[in-house]
Amino acid sequence: MRLGATLAHLSDAPPYPVAPWARRLTGAGFAHLWAPEIIGRGRLVPDPFVALAAAAGATDGVGLATGTIQVPLHHPAELAHRMLSLQAVCGDRLALGISPGSTRDDYATLDREHRSRFRVFDENVVRLRELLERGGDDRARLADPPLSRPPLLLGSWGANVEKAARSFDGWLASGYRTSPAEMVEALGRYRAAGGRRAVAYALPVPAGVDLGRLREDLLRYADAGFDDAVVVVEPGGPDPERVRALLP
Repeated sequence: MRLGATLAHLSDAPPYPVAPWARRLTGAGFAHLWAPEIIGRGRLVPDPFVALAAAAGATDGVGLATGTIQVPLHHPAELAHRMLSLQAVCGDRLALGISPGSTRDDYATLDREHRSRFRVFDENVVRLRELLERGGDDRARLADPPLSRPPLLLGSWGANVEKAARSFDGWLASGYRTSPAEMVEALGRYRAAGGRRAVAYALPVPAGVDLGRLREDLLRYADAGFDDAVVVVEPGGPDPERVRALLP
């Protein structure tokens, strides 16, 4: 199982040293770096497209991914343009974690309806795929057709676990407010439905974390068959080098 880390929660206050943090995580041996989309929750988390572009320029070889872009918050053509732009910077290192979103504050901040997010997600993803694969459609011409489309990974729970297996290139299983047992049970459903890449995502590593317990959890995810795990080293948490050393 590969171990990644997020570029979020870099410090308690600006400035946010995205490039140095990306270099440090890469030097510690993390296989991929992730940036979430978090808006309107009272504390700035850098825009994922900005953070990943900075990380791309500061590193070589390490994977880069969004985790996750809340598709209903965006017009699909605008979002496709930003994703194609990021692909131009990151190349084949890029993967795109997307989701319907869950937090009401993000929707209220952008005057979007929270209750309809699953329907809007399904509608917008259809057009988003076409724009990413062809560079345009009958309503927009964004770019020449790209040589390849970055993998689309669905971050969601419930019945969407099977949807991730059937219709996406991978699944992000958020470890926030879920137990290892719930994660492993859902992974079984995902694999039974034919799912490919499975990521145990956003595993919190706060100040004072029990590293022994965290290692047990990581090994449990690895033994269950997750392909990747992604930790969130929070302000005041352990050095990333110590966290990376928990897995061989």
